[in-house]
Amino acid sequence: MSMKIVIEFYRTRGADGAHAVVGRETVEVNGLDGAIAAARLLARTLDMPQRPDSMTITDANGKMHYSGIIGLEAMDEGKQ
Repeated sequence: MSMKIVIEFYRTRGADGAHAVVGRETVEVNGLDGAIAAARLLARTLDMPQRPDSMTITDANGKMHYSGIIGLEAMDEGKQ
């Protein structure tokens, strides 16, 4: 089943845990696995002012479906 989601990418400040949105995209995907795959691809390919270290995935109504840290392996998958 196709659904529209919003992926927000964040940069987190270590000293106090504050975070700032560095990228936001709305995409249509099939399920949560498709959303996570889309987010990993976008984390590597979007032109953002800083490299994100975490992300959230919400639906069109604002309900959060996923929140997590973007590991270096996700950022470097396409560079080998």
